[in-house]
Amino acid sequence: MWNIVSKISEIFQPVADVVDELHTSEEEKLTLKAKLLSIQTQMASMLMEYEKKLLEYQSKVLNAEATGHSWLQRNWRPITMLVFVTLISATWLGWTPPGLDEELQKKLFDIVQIGIGGYIVGRSAEKIVQMYRGKEK
Repeated sequence: MWNIVSKISEIFQPVADVVDELHTSEEEKLTLKAKLLSIQTQMASMLMEYEKKLLEYQSKVLNAEATGHSWLQRNWRPITMLVFVTLISATWLGWTPPGLDEELQKKLFDIVQIGIGGYIVGRSAEKIVQMYRGKEK
């Protein structure tokens, strides 16, 4: 997230440089820079609000899946990850399934890395929230 905010700053830097080169008074330059900074701050704020809403919606989807009535609804993600790990393991053992080329193997590995990383981050965040609320198990 902060990387995106720094990118916004990079976008506005050339404009700020142009303001420095204007042949106007220092007061007018400072006014223009203040306006640019205000716009930059508004963009960063809007971006953070967007990210917050996106995370809220993703959380609602995951919560709905985890508390769903169907066994498959609750477990399709872990099953998918197990299938991907099995395909990767089979390839490492020399049993490459037909049609599983190297590019697809790399994509599967990336998905597994993201899935495991997301699980670890999610569990850590869950434990931190429980500790914060005083409900540590």
